Amino acid sequence: MPGPESKFYSEIKKSWTKFNLTRIENISIPGVPDLLCYNKNHFFFTVEMKVTTNNKLRFSPHQIAFHIRHPLNTFIIAKSLASRDVKLYEGQQIEALAACGLELDACCLGLDACGLFLENLGA
Repeated sequence: MPGPESKFYSEIKKSWTKFNLTRIENISIPGVPDLLCYNKNHFFFTVEMKVTTNNKLRFSPHQIAFHIRHPLNTFIIAKSLASRDVKLYEGQQIEALAACGLELDACCLGLDACGLFLENLGA
């Protein structure tokens, strides 16, 4: 049975059809985000996927370090199973996101709106 993050990836893949997604299943380099993405503007970016049952998000020290070292063109998309909300954050917000959870203001709300935002990066 697929886990919550695998189900979330399936939702993302169905919704975000206007750009290329490559799911990275990487245990050899800890902290690397889950998705490598390439949009219509030939713009590369990464997306870390998170699913939570409450407002708290858990990040490994490697994930935090990655986003601190790569603050631009990196994003975190989070889904709350309780509220069904989907929120997008910039990678540079990771420390505040780890501290505040989903209470932190997102740069985008809703799966389709997040996809549209990412689709137009680099325009």
